[in-house]
Amino acid sequence: MITSMQNPLVKHVVALQQKKRRDEALEFVAEGWRSAGEALTRGARVKQVIYCPEEVDARGGSLLESFRRRGVPLEEVEARVLRKMSATEEPQGVLLLAEQAQFSRQDLRRSPEGLLLVVDGIQDPGNLGTMIRTALAAGVSRFCLTRGTVDIYNPKVVRGTMGALFSTVFLRGLEAGEVLALCREESLPVVVADVEGRSLYSGAKIPWPSALVVGNEGAGPARVFKERAYARVAIPMAGGVESLNVAMAAGIMLFEIVRQRDHVF
Repeated sequence: MITSMQNPLVKHVVALQQKKRRDEALEFVAEGWRSAGEALTRGARVKQVIYCPEEVDARGGSLLESFRRRGVPLEEVEARVLRKMSATEEPQGVLLLAEQAQFSRQDLRRSPEGLLLVVDGIQDPGNLGTMIRTALAAGVSRFCLTRGTVDIYNPKVVRGTMGALFSTVFLRGLEAGEVLALCREESLPVVVADVEGRSLYSGAKIPWPSALVVGNEGAGPARVFKERAYARVAIPMAGGVESLNVAMAAGIMLFEIVRQRDHVF
């Protein structure tokens, strides 16, 4: 059992809270028993499981045994050490040290879903995490993240996905022009979520397959996406409300696009 705050593993996990260190190590940390269960179900590349014995209930014990059978190293730590390693104020008893997925355009092409979600400049980790979780619930697992978007392996993003991250295929750090070129290559019409666009519910038929672009919380999508868009669509709102949270708006649009296509998942 690890009892020292100076242990190399403890220092390494703490350092992974910083993007620079995550990028160097090509690793990230997922926290909580829900994430542990999702990692097992979705086949995540878990390198090590770190847990506090005092926080292991029957379900936790079963998950640990499943990791052990798969050959994943398990490491016990004291509760105070786990608190040091955690990015949350109230750790849930377990941390996963996982390998970052490295995807190519070929990986994106091999994914069968008809929709591609383009995340353009989203800054809030909670928004991106919720968006990924919601998209997967709508049957969408392909993403392009433009340069300037919050790191998908940010601890708050990972936590917000609630394990959905382990089932996604994504390209990140792309310029808008690269995304548009990819859409052309894949024959994906670009549909932009835009408050000045046509109402999603009054005749705005979204092509299938297509790419949906959702933009920065304040500035919205980049101008080039609007200029090259097949369609610009908006969610009609009453009561004088001018805008919605971007993750909520993305969810509404994704499910409406799926409904229009009568897609079964």
